[in-house]
Amino acid sequence: MTGVVLRPNESQEMLLKRFRKKVTQSGILSTVRRKRWFVSKSELRRIQKKKAIRRLKRRQRKYAASRSEQ
Repeated sequence: MTGVVLRPNESQEMLLKRFRKKVTQSGILSTVRRKRWFVSKSELRRIQKKKAIRRLKRRQRKYAASRSEQ
């Protein structure tokens, strides 16, 4: 469990900011969102393949854009 302790002379906003940063770095929220529903292995493979295709297309667009600037 992620927790933070109020430091001397620390505002509530800074405490909350530190807590959010720790939660983000620990990956708790992403894990909870991912495990919210059961996803079969075949569905997981399909989603990963879809993500890989999107990533490749994005890289190709970025590469093509940088090549056209030269």
